[in-house]
Amino acid sequence: MKARTRTHAAAGVLLTPFFVLFTLVMVVPIGYAVWLSLFTQKQSGLGFGGKETVFSGLANYAAALGDPAFREGFVVLLGYCVFYIPLMIGGALALALLLDSTLARARRFFQLALFLPHAVPGIIAALIWVYLYTPQLSPVVDAMEAGGIGFDFFAPEGALPSVINIALWEWLGYNMVIFYAALQAVDRSVLEAATVDGAGAWRIALSIKVPLIRASVVMVALFTVIGSLQLFTEPLIINKGTGSSVTSTWTPNMYAYTAAFDRNDYGLAAAASVLLALTAALLSFAVTRFTGRKGKKA
Repeated sequence: MKARTRTHAAAGVLLTPFFVLFTLVMVVPIGYAVWLSLFTQKQSGLGFGGKETVFSGLANYAAALGDPAFREGFVVLLGYCVFYIPLMIGGALALALLLDSTLARARRFFQLALFLPHAVPGIIAALIWVYLYTPQLSPVVDAMEAGGIGFDFFAPEGALPSVINIALWEWLGYNMVIFYAALQAVDRSVLEAATVDGAGAWRIALSIKVPLIRASVVMVALFTVIGSLQLFTEPLIINKGTGSSVTSTWTPNMYAYTAAFDRNDYGLAAAASVLLALTAALLSFAVTRFTGRKGKKA
C-alpha cells in the first residue's frame, strides 16, 4: 500500500502543473465566456446616461442565431470544410506516400521545401497571397491575363478558393511531415513480404501503409476539422483587399470579432464564440465516433 501511495503521490505532483495550466488557459476562459454571454449592456435614460450591465439570460444566443450574417458564416464554413478537409488530408497523405516510396529522391530537400511555408506566420502568408491575388500588382494575375485566363480572386465565386489555397499552402507540408514520420515507423518486413507476394506499389500504399498509419490520419483529420472551424486570419486579411467580397462577418469567428471590437457587444461576441465551440465539440465527437467504428470494422 505504501508503494502504491507513493506512486499516486508522485503522479499527482507531476500532473499538477499540467492541470494548473489547463485550468488557467482553458477552463477559466471558457467559463468566463459562458458567464459573459449571459449579460448585455444597456444604456439608461434617453441615451445620455452611462451603460449598465444587466442579466439577459439566453438573449445573446437568440440574437446570434437569429442574425442572418451569423448563420451565413456557418454556410461558408460548411463549403470551406467540404473542399478543404479532403484536399488537405488527401494531398498531405499523397505527398507522404510519394516521399516514402522507393522511387523518391532527395527526400530531405522536399521535406524541407514542403514544410517551409508552415514556418511563415499566418498573417504574413495571407499578406503575401493578397499581393499575389491583387490585379495590376501580382505577376501571377498578369501572367494569367496574358494567357487569356481571367479570374477575380476577390469576387464572391473566387473568395472561398482563395482562402482554401492559402490554408493549403500553410498546412499541407506540416501534415505531410506527420504522415511521413508515421510511415517511417511502419515495419519494413511487412512491406517486403507484400512485395514478395506480388503486391504492386499502389496496392502496398493503399492496402498496407495507409491502414497501418490510421491513428495518424485520424489525429490529423480531427485537428483539421477543429482548425477549419476556427477560420479567421486568412479571410480577415483578404477582407482588407481592394474590392474583396469577404465581409467582416464572413465566418463565425469574424462575426464574434466584429461584435466585440467594432460594435463593443461583448455578450453577443461571447455567445457566438460559445456556439462555435459547441459546434467544434460536436463535430470532433462525430469524427472520433465515425473513425472508431471504421477501426472496429477493420
